[in-house]
Amino acid sequence: MEVGFLLKVAGVGVLCAVACMILSRAGREEQAVALSVAGVIAAALVLLTQAGNLISTIRGGFGF
Repeated sequence: MEVGFLLKVAGVGVLCAVACMILSRAGREEQAVALSVAGVIAAALVLLTQAGNLISTIRGGFGF
């Protein structure tokens, strides 16, 4: 696993957490919830990219 990959996921999490706290303290809970959902989707896309790379590596190892 690469360090850059871990930093991407952690960065998305930290940015979403800070932005959600700011929005909820400003009284905009709906936007905070939408932002947290968007953060989960962004992290899932990063994870899916790495999962695709893993599957390609496994296929190459078995000669598919």
